[in-house]
Amino acid sequence: MKRFRLKKLMIFTAALALVLTGCSSSGNDTSGPETSQQVSEPAANATVEITDIYGTVTVPVNPKNVVSLDNRTFETLSDWGIELAAVPKGVMPADSPYYQDSAVQDIGDHREPNLEIIAAVNPELVIVGQRFASYYEDIKALVPDAAVINLNFELSEEAGKSGATLVEGLKNSTIALGMIFDKNEEAQTLNADFDQAIQDAKAAYNGTDKIMSVVVSGGDIGFAAPLSGRVWGPMYDIFGWTSALEVDGSSSDHKGDDISVEAIAQSNPDWMMVLDRDAAISSEEENVPAKDVIDQSRALKNTTAVSKEQIIYAPNDTYTNESIQTYLELFENIASAFSK
Repeated sequence: MKRFRLKKLMIFTAALALVLTGCSSSGNDTSGPETSQQVSEPAANATVEITDIYGTVTVPVNPKNVVSLDNRTFETLSDWGIELAAVPKGVMPADSPYYQDSAVQDIGDHREPNLEIIAAVNPELVIVGQRFASYYEDIKALVPDAAVINLNFELSEEAGKSGATLVEGLKNSTIALGMIFDKNEEAQTLNADFDQAIQDAKAAYNGTDKIMSVVVSGGDIGFAAPLSGRVWGPMYDIFGWTSALEVDGSSSDHKGDDISVEAIAQSNPDWMMVLDRDAAISSEEENVPAKDVIDQSRALKNTTAVSKEQIIYAPNDTYTNESIQTYLELFENIASAFSK
């Protein structure tokens, strides 16, 4: 499983416009998110204004007793050395420092979370997103004195939008976290690295190879549709991929859509993109690795993708760690594989 790693570290969107203005006790303004910033140490009681999906929220700089419920934030916060008071360990990678730290309270998973723990740790900030987005109002009522921000963004299934939503959402969230935790330079560098990885992966695709994306779970192979499919869908938008197969009524189901392996084989993809869902949520003893499932499929063995070993696997923790770092690593892997 990929270890959380330290890397160097905006685009305006209507859905999640994170146009951020630093507000300190001295009244000095920070520069825009795409420019070089000369940021001094934040003054005591400094705040920033974050525009999340509901509007503008005033957040203290370097808040105390932070709770994060957004899977897209954990690796960034960990890389920056940010302490968290409580997290949902039930939907986190087991190698996350927060998961392993017994001092970090466990809220549980999003199906039956123990929200009272949030109140118990008396947070100054709660970061909501992804699986916990629906609990936003409950959490605000539970901790009325805390700043609560919702960094969630939903991917559109409309052509030309799902890719932009993913890219802009990840970058905007990174900038927001950088402003809150006084990590502006790191946030800008991380976004620049992300942009470069996108350019490299896009340039490496020849424009004609047919792509098949799948989710492997419980030994079954599910179809991850263009635009809407789990993890892979937006990449058809971002990189201009040609899909090997179109399926009516496709969805964003977390296990992929149920189609026959024979249909996948008949489409004869040049490349296969594989998300191993179980690798992120099951023990090694319980999990049948996605690679084994693909390799042992008799129906797939004669496809171009399998016979030429043109298969790209998402990092093992992707299903529970859809951070900007995860996509950065994945995009770098795609660029490398396509360039061979």
